[in-house]
Amino acid sequence: MTDPDALRAALLRGEVPPEDGLLLWAAEAAVETVRTRMTAPRLAVAVSGGSDSLATLVLLSALHPVAAVTVDHGLRPEAAAEAEVVGQFCAERGIDHSILRWDGRGARGNLMDAARRARLRLIGAWAQDRGIGAVALGHTGDDQAETFLMRLAREAGLEGLSGMRESFESEGVLWFRPFLSQTRAELRGHLQRQGIGWIEDPSNENDRFDRVKARKALAALAPLGITAGKLSTVVGHLAMAEQSVLWSLDHLIAAHVRFDAGDVVIDAQGFRDAFDPETGRRLLNAALVWVSGSYYPPRAVQVIDVLTTWRTRRDRTLHGCRILVGDEAIRITREARAVAALRLPFGQVWDGWRIEGPDRPGLMLAALGAEGLRQLGEGCSRARPRASLLASPAVWQGETLLAAPVAGWKNGYEARLVRPSFTSALIRR
Repeated sequence: MTDPDALRAALLRGEVPPEDGLLLWAAEAAVETVRTRMTAPRLAVAVSGGSDSLATLVLLSALHPVAAVTVDHGLRPEAAAEAEVVGQFCAERGIDHSILRWDGRGARGNLMDAARRARLRLIGAWAQDRGIGAVALGHTGDDQAETFLMRLAREAGLEGLSGMRESFESEGVLWFRPFLSQTRAELRGHLQRQGIGWIEDPSNENDRFDRVKARKALAALAPLGITAGKLSTVVGHLAMAEQSVLWSLDHLIAAHVRFDAGDVVIDAQGFRDAFDPETGRRLLNAALVWVSGSYYPPRAVQVIDVLTTWRTRRDRTLHGCRILVGDEAIRITREARAVAALRLPFGQVWDGWRIEGPDRPGLMLAALGAEGLRQLGEGCSRARPRASLLASPAVWQGETLLAAPVAGWKNGYEARLVRPSFTSALIRR
């Protein structure tokens, strides 16, 4: 492996070729930025074996000790062998490498989106088990431009068109993209100068996938001067505007929003007076995503309907949540029906809640529900609406209620939210 200290000294002396030096400086700057936010000390790189992720591994590992991880999605017969090739590459360089497997053959709907979420989930759990605080992704300015075109086709708002973030938190891990300002050609150039080959994924030519269509559209737009680099610059301008909106939202949330046992409670007068339609939409989207645990917000037309009719429609269901409008507050709580069938063994995370207390055989976690409220009787807390209590977590032994911490009957058990921060729900990934 390269001696990181010697490499940094060579960089400072200008002894590294300029094109490689720029990439190494970008890698170092990204790591220094994320280090202040990491909750665990180690770094890792997600590596598929393609040029972008492999170059990310090569550049970061030249400067820092890193681990590498590859997800075999089980979607192509070659995938397992490709993961082993990455493993051999890492072994030759003394880099710790793990292979995680996900059987994506049963996935429904948007396959690429399902695969991406599976990667985050699997790698996030892997990273936490190994004391890894941040995982690098090999996205480039080309990916940024392609993402912009795909979101443009979906009529995205400012938060969508401002592109992929340089970093975001998900699955208990900080994810970062060191090379969003560089091109795919620059990363491939680095590999070629190092004499390193990469794996070409045939799905990159499959027109079934929107990203492939966007890539080909970019090539068609080139004669107009619309390039990946220029679109990335536009995305950067939009991202600055997005930061201004987020700053305004942060201040309004601090003044008019509180959080109560997993619910989001918005001051009705403040929502009426202080939130313009855009910030109101963004706040409502974030509340629905955070309370429901969904990855994406509801359809824009549904949110706009809430914004235009909330004064007269006092109670409605949307996105697995109940929206309760009172004279003083708007409360977004979990919909009881959305969690009615969710039963998990004690010790697991139930709908974003972890219940701690004495374990015993046969204990289950489920919603309190109407039967739980009946068993609680007068012991139930009246501090929260019935709708909130119905969807709250409870400990059950068969059909007998043992504890309902959120509803005020702890019986030796505590309920703790383990959802990501509300701020993370405000920000696109």
